[in-house]
Amino acid sequence: MAEWCPIAKVYDPLKAGSIDGTDVEPHDRAVWRAMCARYKPNKGVAGDPLLTLFVARLNPQTTEDKLHNVFSKYGGIQRLRLVRDVVTGFSKGYAFIEYKEERSVTRARRDANKLVVDQHEVFVDFEQERTLKRWVPRRLGGGLGGKKESGQLRFGGRDRPFRKPINLGSGPAQKWGGDGGRDKDRAGATYREDRHRQREFEWGSRERRDYRGREREDRRHRDRR
Repeated sequence: MAEWCPIAKVYDPLKAGSIDGTDVEPHDRAVWRAMCARYKPNKGVAGDPLLTLFVARLNPQTTEDKLHNVFSKYGGIQRLRLVRDVVTGFSKGYAFIEYKEERSVTRARRDANKLVVDQHEVFVDFEQERTLKRWVPRRLGGGLGGKKESGQLRFGGRDRPFRKPINLGSGPAQKWGGDGGRDKDRAGATYREDRHRQREFEWGSRERRDYRGREREDRRHRDRR
């Protein structure tokens, strides 16, 4: 508990797939894939990773010129790369921006996050691939994104930090905190929410198909009457 941190300092797929960073078993196959992956950062990417920002959730219509105009107000830009599909040339919705000075990177990360660009609220953070040890990208089951509907939750980043684990001490004050009832209710609500999410993960596609199939059969019997 003393070493616990809401932001991951070293990428661990098992922890990244956990709500509070304390899981001991993977909750889906993607975590297994990330744990078994042997990924090396792309050394062909030019630029200083410590001066590079990752900008995501961009409008597909946003161009390099638009990004340059928006982010140049935080400092001089050395390189800007909007990632595009190699076949269609369409934007994939994220970019990498390298600044000339460290203070520009810090300022842009602080002020540009959740900035609205072309009607889209963008997400801004430091580049992870070359700076976070043992990083595994999302395409290999890793990453720090994800949606609960997919069953591939990812936490431990700026956007989705780890939730603080419940401290199960010996006495009531240690277990629930000095405030007693309110902290206990809050912890109980968090536990119920986590259990609800776990049940969503366990409710697989086969069960959904069987349930919908029974519904259709019942509807047909009612229509025949």
